[in-house]
Parts: sequence; structure tokens; C-alpha cells
Amino acid sequence: MADALPDPATQAEFYADVPLKRFLAWVVDAVLVALLVLLALPFTAFLALFFLPVVWLVLSFLYRWLTLAGGSATWGMRLLAIELRGGDGRRVDAGVALLHTLIYTLAMGTFVLQLLSVVLVLISPRRQNLPDHILGTAVVNRPAAGW
Repeated sequence: MADALPDPATQAEFYADVPLKRFLAWVVDAVLVALLVLLALPFTAFLALFFLPVVWLVLSFLYRWLTLAGGSATWGMRLLAIELRGGDGRRVDAGVALLHTLIYTLAMGTFVLQLLSVVLVLISPRRQNLPDHILGTAVVNRPAAGW
């Protein structure tokens, strides 16, 4: 499979400000997941408070996986006009979204892996984090009409 992601040397506009946009999208997504957790609490008769980290993890995982699978971007990413693309340049499918979310979740649970992921975003030409490097994906600025 040939690499069809935009070349950062000749199409730098696809990667311009992506680290900042990724961070801001992450903040938006974290707030949205917090709201989902708060909305879920009454439906569990507030029993979820006893295992809140598990509820948070499950809702966060489902939110990320389903939004990536449904449009190649979480709602935070859509707000900031960025999206996840596969190595073939296309939007990701549900399988790639699941794997990306799984690796992301594991990295978030380990300080060293999360630090590595952040450093990779800052130094790699395509601004790829750890899951992106493993899967060959990249977050790009949403193209107006494709590439």
C-alpha cells in the first residue's frame, strides 16, 4: 500500500497548527465525556459513583471509537477542523477507529507512553502520536475538497 497521506514537505498546510488543534480538541472531548458521565449518573441511580473511573473509561472509549468511526473525527476534532486519516489517505473505518482508540486508551493509562505520544506529535513531520505511528494514520487539517 503506497503512502497517500499529504507530504509534510510539499503540503505543509495539512499539518499546520495540528499539535495545538489536537490539544484543544482533546480538551473539548474531555469536557463532552465529563458531561456524558454526569448525564449517565441519574440513570444508574447514582450507583455509578462507586465505580466512576470505570464508567468514565467506558464512556470515553465508546465516545472516541464511535465518533472516529462515524466521521473520522471526534466532535472536538470536528470543531477544530481536523480529522484522522489512514495511511491510504482515506477516512478511517470502524476497525481502524477501534484499534486507534484502544492504543490511545492504553497510552493514556501509562505516563511514559503518553509522554512519548506527546513528544512524537511535537517532533514528527506529520505530527503523529503513538497510535498514529503504530497504525500509519495521521491527523490532518480537514481539506476543503480532498487531495
